[in-house]
Amino acid sequence: MSGTFNRRVVFWSACLGMLLFGIGLIILGAVLPDLRIRHSLDAVEAGSLFSVLPIGIIIGSLLFGPVCDRHGYGTLLATSALLMFIGFEGLAFTHSKWVLSLSVFLFGIGGGALNGATNAVVADISDTGKGANLSLLGVFYGIGALGMPLLLSVLRQSFDFQPIVAAAGLLALAASVFFLVVKFPPAKQAQGISMKQVGTLVKDLTLILIAFFLFFQSAFEGLINNWTTTYLIEQVGAQQSAALIGLSVYVAGMTVMRLLIGSLYRQMPEQRLLSISFVIILAALLLFRLSNSMVPAAAGLFLLGAGLAAGFPTMLGLVGNRYPHLSGTAFSFVLVIALLGNMAVNYAMGLVAENYGIRHLTTFTFAELLIMVVIATAVFRRIIKNR
Repeated sequence: MSGTFNRRVVFWSACLGMLLFGIGLIILGAVLPDLRIRHSLDAVEAGSLFSVLPIGIIIGSLLFGPVCDRHGYGTLLATSALLMFIGFEGLAFTHSKWVLSLSVFLFGIGGGALNGATNAVVADISDTGKGANLSLLGVFYGIGALGMPLLLSVLRQSFDFQPIVAAAGLLALAASVFFLVVKFPPAKQAQGISMKQVGTLVKDLTLILIAFFLFFQSAFEGLINNWTTTYLIEQVGAQQSAALIGLSVYVAGMTVMRLLIGSLYRQMPEQRLLSISFVIILAALLLFRLSNSMVPAAAGLFLLGAGLAAGFPTMLGLVGNRYPHLSGTAFSFVLVIALLGNMAVNYAMGLVAENYGIRHLTTFTFAELLIMVVIATAVFRRIIKNR
């Protein structure tokens, strides 16, 4: 099978898809102030857009796995990128509020499917070092998530947001065409996926533990993405511009560490890598919690991004090793649970912040770290026991 496709071309194709996912995940927040003015959105209407996006991502994450296992990757990736093109163009040019919501929903579906499918195909083509290669793939999420706000900021003096978002849409359209041309690995379950195979996933305690590790990992990342700027402004006394820089520093820390995991540290055993990551997260949280100025807080956020960088690649690599012939469906299973964790814990954080204050962001994150350590310990004990 390895002779029917070029692993390097497939890997770089996946990186392009992950870049689009990074852009799609951040673009709504980056242009929301402009959208509010253009469409006269009140706070409730603006907030509803942030509810539509994760619903789309969850649907895309749920669908991609069985489709990839049954029909292969090429058509799914091309269709997902096309949905992102339509969504981005709608975001840029529509004057209708319902079309705006539909556009966000469409690029949410496309982004969720791209995220899952690119991770699954990289796991499939990696005979060894799945976690390291998935970390390299994750670097391109960081480039997209950092690059779009930076591009909007640099070009704001010369352009409105519409042509910049439209250009991102054209990139997605070009990617869609490219995915149709690339030769991807063949479908692993061309005869169809049986309920018995699905039942095997649901009954696998190790896989369930991995899924719930990612439930809390995703929630942790979501807490930092969604609440850091508010925390820095209200608890540290930072200006809004400085708080946004702090969030970018967090993404930069994650991106740099994933690059290191995929290169210098690619031979490090998964258990040791996560153990070191947990120590880094603890140090980062202590520094962040005790900070009363922006410089130490930013240092804590950089370390926090670095510490969280290994979670998804390592656990998805374990899933890929465990289910090489059903990787897409297995990835769908764990990623949907991860996204549900992001939504549930962030909703709970919103209730706590409203009633008890944003200072409890660090309470949530310390609790998340403890739970992740316990679950990861259980995962590796089961893996070692079953070898």
